[in-house]
Amino acid sequence: MLLSMTFSTILGLMLSLSGLAFAAGENQNTDIDEEVIFYNTYGYLHDDMWIIPMRANVMESRRYLERPVTSLVRRLQNLNSEQEGIFRSRMRYFISDSESREEVVFVFDEDPEETQFQILDTFGEVVTTDANGNKVGEIRISKEMAAELLRLQDSKNGWLTFRAVSDEHTGIGRVRLIEPEGLSVISDVDDTVKVTEIPAGAQIVIRNTFFKEYTAAEGMAEMYREWEDATFHYVSGSPWQLYLPLSKFLFDEADFPEGSFHMKTVTKNMRSISTWRNMRDLITDENMTYDQKITQISLIFEHFPGREFILVGDSGERDPEVYRIIKERFPDQVKEIIIRDVINDREMRPERLEGMTIIEAETIVPGVSQFN
Repeated sequence: MLLSMTFSTILGLMLSLSGLAFAAGENQNTDIDEEVIFYNTYGYLHDDMWIIPMRANVMESRRYLERPVTSLVRRLQNLNSEQEGIFRSRMRYFISDSESREEVVFVFDEDPEETQFQILDTFGEVVTTDANGNKVGEIRISKEMAAELLRLQDSKNGWLTFRAVSDEHTGIGRVRLIEPEGLSVISDVDDTVKVTEIPAGAQIVIRNTFFKEYTAAEGMAEMYREWEDATFHYVSGSPWQLYLPLSKFLFDEADFPEGSFHMKTVTKNMRSISTWRNMRDLITDENMTYDQKITQISLIFEHFPGREFILVGDSGERDPEVYRIIKERFPDQVKEIIIRDVINDREMRPERLEGMTIIEAETIVPGVSQFN
């Protein structure tokens, strides 16, 4: 079934209902804890300190909006009960109530001192959530404290867990402390590790994103697990609002190695013109993802100048071009570029993949889905 509704229409519907709720002055139940989403991250050494880039979101579910949104989309798209349930779970974080001006306090598990942390900016000032519930910054912990936490948590591969302890906040997070030397893998998500069929067109992408169970790209999880001592960073053009379903699928269901996440920011504050601009650009501006990936990947390289990197992507978007730019910037660190060829560039445009390791995949054709 090809969907007639565009992605921007779906987001517009969800955001408009959220805006109506805001304009109507929705009642807030102060007895309900606000959920803090801590996105998987990493830590890098600088002198004798571990610096941990942090991103978190504070929100409350709008369960009362989920039903009418789902009911309307079900009628418009003739969804069955399974598709309806999937859509309801995936759109939840687009219509959630973003909590602004929030300070989030968290502690690392098993810390006997229960040392409290807050996300700080580059000047060491506490960061509060913006109008979209987001807060971005960093924390720093000493090498001695990190070593003790790794021991107390009986850590595997440098992973530490922490939890929110501020009033009315609930949430847990994960960070991997990465040594200055070793092997790291930077991986795209859509059509690299998860079949999204982006070259097939927006209608099919919508269905695969919002209305069906995710499907892992064949053989990719097995390949990733062969890099036993590597660390992983997943860089995606998908919006942060899809982080929870994506990370659950990759790490809990498809058995990909756990790693940090780096995604696209799509605002949803109805009072901001950037909300509608971001929503439009998510579909129409390919350069938005191109620039996003170059910026995010370059920062990871800068944090780990002593590590080697394998870059894994697909031919359906601009991963080959992104990775060539990265190799030009960091020629001594890029060990290999691997491209899953989903549009048959190995035959149609072999120069585009020159010097890259090619993984042959089923060719994605515009307007046609392999799941039909």
